[in-house]
Amino acid sequence: MKLLGQDKVRELMQIALSHSSADQTEVSIRTGDSALTRFANSTIHQNMAFENVGISVRTVFGKKIASMGGNDISEQGIKALVDDCIAMTHHQDENPDFVSLPEPVERIPEVKSYSDATANLSAEDRAKAVREIVIESDRVGGTAAGSYNINKFEHGVMNSLGVDSYYQGTSARLTCVVTGPDGGFGYAQGHSVDASQINPGAIGAEASARAYESRNPVDVPPGDYECILLPYATCDMLYDLRYVGLGSMAYQEGHSFMCGKMGQKILSDKISIWDDGRDPRTITAPFDAEGIAKQHVDIFKNGVASGVLYGSYTAHREGKKSTGHYGGINLIMGPGDATVPEMIAATKRGIMITRFHYANITHVMTAGLSGMTRDGTFLIEDGKIISPVKNLRFNQSIVEALQNVDMVGRDLTLDDGILAPALKISKFTFLSGTEF
Repeated sequence: MKLLGQDKVRELMQIALSHSSADQTEVSIRTGDSALTRFANSTIHQNMAFENVGISVRTVFGKKIASMGGNDISEQGIKALVDDCIAMTHHQDENPDFVSLPEPVERIPEVKSYSDATANLSAEDRAKAVREIVIESDRVGGTAAGSYNINKFEHGVMNSLGVDSYYQGTSARLTCVVTGPDGGFGYAQGHSVDASQINPGAIGAEASARAYESRNPVDVPPGDYECILLPYATCDMLYDLRYVGLGSMAYQEGHSFMCGKMGQKILSDKISIWDDGRDPRTITAPFDAEGIAKQHVDIFKNGVASGVLYGSYTAHREGKKSTGHYGGINLIMGPGDATVPEMIAATKRGIMITRFHYANITHVMTAGLSGMTRDGTFLIEDGKIISPVKNLRFNQSIVEALQNVDMVGRDLTLDDGILAPALKISKFTFLSGTEF
């Protein structure tokens, strides 16, 4: 699918604004296409390609608000969508907390969000990438499974208060699990705006080596252990953390773990976490779903709770301006100065985790997380890895884990849109073992 381009997207959005009789109107258009290659047992079993266009409208009368979406971007279809949204708005109850749709906060920043290498990646190119992974898994007598997903898109937002935002973007994500001999598993992945920055052979080699090293895992008793989270596991943990208190609505409504603690040190002073959609190391996005420029927001600075993320609705509740976080998060954890081998050498008796599986929040106010380890779990004694172990179930407060960080890795990994290092944690609670 060829993207519509900035001029056409703005022309379509202007049709909606010109047709609307609402006090305030917002229109958003997204178009793009995606391609997906899935493989299992070292064989490609599915290739998919699909394209889509979507338009959404939000209309306001006083404190009554409604929104609707559709796929018809003809002039007739856009006008009909606006009319339906206006009719729905009149049937809404007033929202006493609503103030206004947002006005522009600052100029939309220039970011590298689009890559020709990603946009032009073909099914044949994806197949070659899978082949490179399979070659590596064959070296250890394993089989490979995973997916290669490519996205190309554009996003425009315009409202009656002067917001007029547009950008084009791409993303590429290659994931791989290698099943090795004798019960070994290994995981690796690559994620980038630019597919040329993803090295399939290196991903396959990493997963295959981990699968080989984790063969013949042994049981270990549950309990409290020192713990090393490889970057994938740290990213998994931050992925869940972002849903339990980093947003301003949770903070305002009293169900954020940061409530009453702003300005206080609640994590290790080794931990700094921020959000920045402009950082080229992430899947960049210059503005949010309301078309407001994304800003750098320090959430934790050397362990101190420093801020939360605002969209216009929650910002107006406090007389503030949006930070560009009405949907879409680009979390980054700052690096330290340690390597994983140094973390291992500093561990008396501990568990090293590659990533988490079926992780779910169990308690909002403590950011309690429950789940299992997966695809490479290892026992460390006296500064050395002595054995792979069968996966373990855990129940651990993320806040407590980040309070007990002893060492932070110097290298950052982007996984599922989150950029993070390895961590060494002095205490992590495991509840039980598993059969595999």
